[in-house]
Order: sequence, then C-alpha cells, then structure tokens
Amino acid sequence: MVDQSKQIAKESKSSFYYAFSLLSPEKRDAMNTVYAFCRKTDDIVDEGFEPDDIKYERLRKWRMEFEKAIYGRSDYHLLNKVAAIIKQFNIPIEHFFELIVGMEMDLQRKRYLSFDDLIEYCYKVASTVGLMCIEIFGYKNRSTKDYAINLGLAMQLTNIIRDVGKDSESGRIYIPQKDLEQFNYSESDLFLKKYNSNFKALMNFEAERARTYFDKANHSLYFEDKPAMFPARAMQHIYSKLLQKIEKSNYDVLNKKIKVSKFQKVAISVGVWAKYSLVY
Repeated sequence: MVDQSKQIAKESKSSFYYAFSLLSPEKRDAMNTVYAFCRKTDDIVDEGFEPDDIKYERLRKWRMEFEKAIYGRSDYHLLNKVAAIIKQFNIPIEHFFELIVGMEMDLQRKRYLSFDDLIEYCYKVASTVGLMCIEIFGYKNRSTKDYAINLGLAMQLTNIIRDVGKDSESGRIYIPQKDLEQFNYSESDLFLKKYNSNFKALMNFEAERARTYFDKANHSLYFEDKPAMFPARAMQHIYSKLLQKIEKSNYDVLNKKIKVSKFQKVAISVGVWAKYSLVY
C-alpha cells in the first residue's frame, strides 16, 4: 500500500520534502503526514475552478472530518493518521484549526489594507506550520516557538513577493494597500504587470521586511536547539536563497519564474544536516 502522506510530500517537489528527508524514519513519517495535511487543506482553496462558496463548503467539511479524526472516526485515513501524530508528539491542536482559518481567509478576502492585517494571515497559514513542526523536531527553549513564528512569517512574505504576479491573475493582492499607495503603484499596474521603478522600490521594501523576520528568527534560536532544528534551518537557507535570487533579478518577478533548483535544495539540506550532525 502506497503511503499517501509520503507520496503527497514527494510529488509536491516542495522545499519541505528535501529539508526533512534526512530526519529519522519516525520523525520523517510524522513530517510527511503533517505536510500532507497542510497541502490537502491548501489545495481545497487553490486548486480547481469552483466558486468560492463551494470551496468554503468543502473546507467546512474537511474541518468536520478533522474534528472526527481526533476521536479516530474520520472517513479519511490521512486525517486519522494526523490525529495519531498529534497525540504522539503532543502538538497543540489549535495550530491545525488556525491553519484552516487562514485558508478560509483566502476565500473571504482578496485584499489586505495594512501590514498588520497581512501578518495575521501569514501567521495562520505559515507560522502555525512551523509551530507544528518544532514539536516533532524537539526543542528545549521556549524561544524556539518565536523562531518558528518569525521563520514562518519570513517564508510567507518571500512567497508573496515571488508570486505577486501569479496571485494577481486570480484576483488576489497580498501586498498591503497602504504599501501600494506609498510607492504609487496601483492595482491596475499590477494587473497589467507593469515592471517599473515604482514596482522595484515596492518589492525592495517588502523584501526588507522579509529579511527582518529572517533576522528575528535567527536571534530567537538558542545554540543548543540548532541541531534538532536542522530541517527548519535548511528551509531557512533555501528561502533566504530564493529571496537573494529575487533581489539579484532586480525584483523582476512579473516576467521571470524565480526559484531554487532541486539540486540547490538538496545541496543546502545535506549541507545543513552535515553541519549540525557532524560539528555539534
């Protein structure tokens, strides 16, 4: 029987897959399961051409099945397995529900007025995932939770910069409205994919914000927790590399598909694993 969670993680070609492939079998299986839950939840919102009200209903049913899975009674094997992982690693269940709320936000709003509004969304769809993961990795210091939160924010902000053109095609603009106004770059400019000095200045501003959260993450992680956090550290390096590539392209994310190659992801992941397994 094919392990559905492992298959979902592998087929996604996500940075996550390469980052946690060097974990112990038990933790790797747990991470594959958690990632599969996050992926399936996200797909309800992002895949297909169904109206938002139908997607919202599918998301509601998914939440109900997850609630049933807590008692081992879901019709979905994946959700029952997620519930078992939650109990095994003592993961706070609210993180999973907050993730679902974050996905609901994608159906309820297509714009964000301020950066504070955007950060709330980023926390729910990204930081929650980090908070799930650190329970599987294991840690000693409570500040590691701050590391997970800040790293999630940094990674999601990087995703938003990379996908700003693609998201606009589906009518979504995550860049705060106040930021658009500040740099005199309108929604219509974005829909027309105008790559000009205003856009570059706007993207540089957003990139600096992402860098700030990468720095906050670094300052939140104690030395003794770094070895256990090597998958998260690998993700951090991969996304920092992505942001660096975006910056080197002069923020031409409207015309170029900027990404970190599979080879680079593997090399970064193995390098980080080797550093913390051999040196510490």
